[in-house]
Amino acid sequence: MQHLNVLVLEDEPLQRLVTITALRKVIPGQIHEAISGSQALALLESCEAIDIAICDLKMPGMDGLAFLRHASHSGKLRAVILCSQIDLALRNTTVSMIKRLGLHFLGSLSKPFNLERLTTLLKRYQSLRHDLASPLKRIALPTLGDVLRGLDNGEFEPYYQPKAALDTAAVLGAEVLARWNHPQLGVLPPSHFLNIMEDHNLLDRLFWQLFDQGLALRRKLARSDLPLNFSFNLHPSQLSSATLTESVTSLLALFQVPSSCITFEITETSVMGACAYSLENMVRLRLLGCGLAMDDFGAGFASLERLYELPFNQIKLDRNFVRKMKHHPASCAIIRYTLALAGSLGMSVIIEGVETPEQQEQLLKLGGAIAQGFLFARPMPESHFIAYCSKPSSPPTNDIN
Repeated sequence: MQHLNVLVLEDEPLQRLVTITALRKVIPGQIHEAISGSQALALLESCEAIDIAICDLKMPGMDGLAFLRHASHSGKLRAVILCSQIDLALRNTTVSMIKRLGLHFLGSLSKPFNLERLTTLLKRYQSLRHDLASPLKRIALPTLGDVLRGLDNGEFEPYYQPKAALDTAAVLGAEVLARWNHPQLGVLPPSHFLNIMEDHNLLDRLFWQLFDQGLALRRKLARSDLPLNFSFNLHPSQLSSATLTESVTSLLALFQVPSSCITFEITETSVMGACAYSLENMVRLRLLGCGLAMDDFGAGFASLERLYELPFNQIKLDRNFVRKMKHHPASCAIIRYTLALAGSLGMSVIIEGVETPEQQEQLLKLGGAIAQGFLFARPMPESHFIAYCSKPSSPPTNDIN
């Protein structure tokens, strides 16, 4: 391991001794110790920087929570390992606090001490530090001129991520996602171009290009007896357009695609302050026969009252609940509750972020039916998606709405 500066904040002498002894066995570097938050803060002020604080929370005087808050302001502390016996819900809130303070949370150590777990968390920091230091991972954002050239040259194209039945992996549909096939930088995700498109009112150009290509593919698949449901993401600015529903209607007729096979995904947060035009468009899209999915459900702050007020017929559960299932029992409870809630409201649920067979098995036990994630497939270009849908082992059906 590389040289590390580690601070052990622990008021219990034996636990502190065990932690420091273990650290000296597994890392080169300087190990500091403190028995209170105020002592740790004074120590931090005298240092150039601390890589990791292994921190208890409960102690006399300034506790671990106060120390972390003050330490984040100093800019000298980089990462935190919690070593405290507290209720799971309190731990989860503390982890959220640590991240919002701008500190990297590496994980928790149990009491009694576990050397193997400590080694794993230290290696996690080594990887994190390497990633942050690597210039190869930093790609300069494109300019407005680059984006306009890309739009004019047809460099933006749809990628398709399948939605599958949890039990059989049969293809049920796909989410249409934007990718930039950049001539020098390769395939770029939305993080490299969406902000600049938002700032310069270019999202409409991108959306209608993707919608046009997506409908063309959907028609091609239907002619091959693969009648899938396609979903498209709508930005709040597009949802409020006075011509949205009229344009959708015209293109569906042009490509001879049934409206019932098209779903529009709208993020939970974007409907919080929806204007009258947006609400009208949501109603018109549903009257047209299209589906509406509340995307990233659970990631924002929409109330349950808002959910039944708006004409959604589908919920896409945020991927974070799946990711946390193994170590956070509350996530399983939220998933089970969401599935039951959706069922009682007559909505379907797409569970996002399914990556492992273990998650698949657990979600089936919780009552999940439809999923999206790397376990089934990553987003892929049109030719790959056609081949994926044509696999004999994954007979597609049109049963998402």
